[in-house]
Amino acid sequence: MKSDGQQLLFHDSTARAGQVTGRREMLTFKANRDLGRHGWLRLTPAYSRHLVQRLVKGLTPGSRVLDPFCGTGTTALTCAEQGIPCDTVDVNPFLIWLANAKFATYLPSDLRAVTEFANKLHLIESGAAPWYPPIKDIEKWWSAADLNALGRLFSAIKQVEFGEQARNLLFSAFCRTAIETAAVSFGHQSMSFKAKTSQQILAACDNAASLRNLFKRRLAEIVNAAETPVGTGLAKAFLGDARVLDMLPVGKYSCVITSPPYPNRMSYVRELRPYMYWLGFLQDGRQAGELDWKAIGGTWGCATSNLTRWQPESEADVASDGFATIVKRIGDHSRILSLYVHKYFTDCMLHFRALTHRLCDGATVYYVVGNSRFYDVMVPTEQIYRDIMVHSGFHGVAVENIRKRSSKKELFEFVVSGTFR
Repeated sequence: MKSDGQQLLFHDSTARAGQVTGRREMLTFKANRDLGRHGWLRLTPAYSRHLVQRLVKGLTPGSRVLDPFCGTGTTALTCAEQGIPCDTVDVNPFLIWLANAKFATYLPSDLRAVTEFANKLHLIESGAAPWYPPIKDIEKWWSAADLNALGRLFSAIKQVEFGEQARNLLFSAFCRTAIETAAVSFGHQSMSFKAKTSQQILAACDNAASLRNLFKRRLAEIVNAAETPVGTGLAKAFLGDARVLDMLPVGKYSCVITSPPYPNRMSYVRELRPYMYWLGFLQDGRQAGELDWKAIGGTWGCATSNLTRWQPESEADVASDGFATIVKRIGDHSRILSLYVHKYFTDCMLHFRALTHRLCDGATVYYVVGNSRFYDVMVPTEQIYRDIMVHSGFHGVAVENIRKRSSKKELFEFVVSGTFR
């Protein structure tokens, strides 16, 4: 669906079905894997650089972009590559660290230092006692041999006398190595555990050497990407709440390109927690749950119990026709899920209330969102976003279906766009 006079951004009526499928796959995180800094670390729901490039084509000189849901920093990094300043915000401190590591300018001395570290790694590791993060049931993640090798590698990184930038490159390569040796699968939209095959077990007989070589390969890829600078100072990531945005200037942004978490109960903290524990951003499960409670759509750990006590504020009612009926129908099956959906879109209302103060007149916004289904009740996320945006002062609001996103025939991804005032 679209509003009258609104041009579709991703529609190509001349393309065949197979071509459309291939092009729409270019809009997802899969297209980022071999794109330099964009491929440093995966986050399954992330969209691609190609999508952002398409959306920034029409920006005029002097434009400033905002991404209030940073994720892995795709929007801001793409903008910086195009010479466009962009600020981005996230409630998760690990994602802010990762994004700023991607945005950073690395000196030749940083690159030489980490390369020399890799060349001497077998000697440095020999004197490093392994260190392990306080992950509950850590043996589900890695075999004892892999974990011992990771623990020694991490200790080696911690003990070398490097500057922050050089160490960030090593940590980025470590995170890649850790997830690639973990007993997890990303075949689903979220992460799940998997058993290692006999072939993988045989290949890991010399775990320390195998893991060390994997780390060196990933570090070489990261160094290669870091050699090509992005625009210095153009991209900046800030720790903050998208429902408040008080760390950002008022009336300065002419474009928003973002993708909030979808209302599907998928936790970013759950998917990111191995990195967050290793790098010290998490110490225990309670801390993980409290962080997820701060995120829009989070339900990990204690966030679920907090949800049972949540009550909507009357002034934050969701401005969408039929929303109360959707919540009631879900509540007929599950009170906790009805509260989840209600709180998610209440938080969206608070986000747009904060956002409008940061936009200049005529600002264009693009929200990549996905619909959901709970029991027999469809949650038309794209329509609710459209209604909230109209209520918040946007005009020409349009919804475009850009791709099918799973094996479930009713689940799609949309771009909801509009202009402020």
